[in-house]
Amino acid sequence: MTQLLEQLRDQLRHYNYQYYVLDDPQVPDAEYDRVFRQLKALEDEHPEWITPDSPTQRVGAEPLAAFTQVRHEMPMLSLDNAFSAEDMYSFEKRLRDRLKLDEETPLAFACEPKLDGIAVSLLYENGQLIRGATRGDGSTGEDITLNVRTVESIPLKLMGSGYPERLEVRGEIYMPRRSFTRLNEAALKRGDKPFVNPRNAAAGSLRQLDPKITAQRSLEMCCYSVGVVSGGELPDSHEAILRKLATWGLKINAEMAVVQGAKGCLEYFDALSERRNQLAYEIDGIVFKVNDIALQQRLGFVSRAPRWAIAHKFPAQEEMTIVNAIEFQVGRTGAITPVARLQPVFVGGVTVSNATLHNMDEVERLDIRAGDSVIIRRAGDVIPQVVSVVLELRPANTEVVQLPQRCPVCDSEIIRVDSEAVARCSGGLSCAAQRKEALKHYVSRKAMDIDGLGEKLIDGLVEKELVHSPADLYRLHHLQLASMERMGDKSATKLLQSIEKSKATELANFIYALGIREVGEATARTLALHFGSLEAVMSASEEELQAAPDIGPIVAQYIVSFFHQVHNREVIEALRAAGVHWQNVEVDHQDLPLAGQTWVLTGTLEQMPRTEAKKQLLALGAKVAGSVSKKTDCVVAGPGAGSKLQKAEELNIPVMDEPQLIALLADYND
Repeated sequence: MTQLLEQLRDQLRHYNYQYYVLDDPQVPDAEYDRVFRQLKALEDEHPEWITPDSPTQRVGAEPLAAFTQVRHEMPMLSLDNAFSAEDMYSFEKRLRDRLKLDEETPLAFACEPKLDGIAVSLLYENGQLIRGATRGDGSTGEDITLNVRTVESIPLKLMGSGYPERLEVRGEIYMPRRSFTRLNEAALKRGDKPFVNPRNAAAGSLRQLDPKITAQRSLEMCCYSVGVVSGGELPDSHEAILRKLATWGLKINAEMAVVQGAKGCLEYFDALSERRNQLAYEIDGIVFKVNDIALQQRLGFVSRAPRWAIAHKFPAQEEMTIVNAIEFQVGRTGAITPVARLQPVFVGGVTVSNATLHNMDEVERLDIRAGDSVIIRRAGDVIPQVVSVVLELRPANTEVVQLPQRCPVCDSEIIRVDSEAVARCSGGLSCAAQRKEALKHYVSRKAMDIDGLGEKLIDGLVEKELVHSPADLYRLHHLQLASMERMGDKSATKLLQSIEKSKATELANFIYALGIREVGEATARTLALHFGSLEAVMSASEEELQAAPDIGPIVAQYIVSFFHQVHNREVIEALRAAGVHWQNVEVDHQDLPLAGQTWVLTGTLEQMPRTEAKKQLLALGAKVAGSVSKKTDCVVAGPGAGSKLQKAEELNIPVMDEPQLIALLADYND
């Protein structure tokens, strides 16, 4: 039995090594779970055979009252820093002078990314993990053994053989970007304050008194050196030592390399800098170490750092500056975005003078105000963001930021729905900030269907101040259009014909073309069928709107707000004056033959375009859905119908083909 238990433990350790250290899992998660359950069941049945290094024993200890102090047998020193190529060449010169090496003698350096995490010490005795500790002040740290045991990439028992009787492994515990994102998303859903960056998240996770919490944080550990070693031998180069640690089940960085001289170090630095933002973890520089252990020993240490190592840091990604003002911008969809105007500061390799604050929820969370001192963070190509406010530096006369009531561009009302974080300008058609998007929507196929008026042409017309609202499209003349880029006489003539043709439309198409928020094609048709005229829709209250099928309170609020704006009413009147017209719809809710029914169209319709079939079904009161369910009343299936038809047959839902649909529509329309 004990042999089986140890066999299962070794099997799980090997699976962990492949998954967390090599990042190359060879078995599916289900197989790992099966072996784990088998081991757990045997240990539950025979608790006397449980060992501290069993994979089942990573989590389970009771929460601590406090952390105890650990004095490091060998100090965990910091590193000197380099910030430029000159610093690196000076570093190499100091080494050569001290070692009395001429320029022709090779000097190899081991290169590793400087992970932005928490330095830790792991002590193994006879291959068993007996203690984990933080770096602390370098001489004394905290005992975090119970927490490091929860980190899957830290082996509780070393693999293989040949390791020293006492082996202290040093490395960095960090939180990968994906884990950090998940952690903060969960925090925001709970209404908790998110972590500022992955390093803070890793530090907070390691200092949890309850290891069960640490176990949930998906931390990883990467080794970068050894400390105390006794009762065994290690290789004679830094790179070889790390590769030996990997054979014992410890994770090392896959980006590690050996180069020659400061020139090779700088080439490595530049190459990894370009890929920095594609890495799965955050780094704040590159560490270069003399690779030869004998040379390291000859070089020795100064009071706080080894002479044989240096950290070449990236430009600072966090800096402090002052908020000069907080302004509000209007996006192309009407979103109102607060923006912090900053005293210019150099951060992450660029000068930053603006930072988005996203929405009012973020403004309130940060409690940011004009005059505040703030921490700005910029990582690679990421948009600069305000990380936090330094409250102790806040001036006495600051004022709380308020969301404006009127759009700063068009003076329309700003609306913020309770369920949404983003506030929006209700100006729609008349707001200059939203002009291009409003026009592109207006001319689209399912709206006014103006063929030949594409995105680039709309951009050009707006930029030349020829079009300010949809009504201006009907005032364009041949010479204006022919003079536009990639347009000629023939194209201009065809476009004018298409614009003229669009004047005769349907009520539902016109309502959809207006671009009212949350009013899509189906909702526009519902409004047309339910109210019959644009005047009735424009004058309807929120309660009257909600009486229409599938229109809830939020959509009703958007509709009322849109038509309440004088600007939007003026654009509608201008469109009518330009000749845009439609026939009102006869409203008779009681007599619609398919009222309350849900239909689904699937496969290819060969005699009638799908849009026309959908339009006629909606006109008869049906709701046309995109999927089949128990609530579906009928499925129209053409050639190529697949899973929807199959599901309809399984649920015994009536199915008809296209000729039957055409006959049905003809009967109802007679």
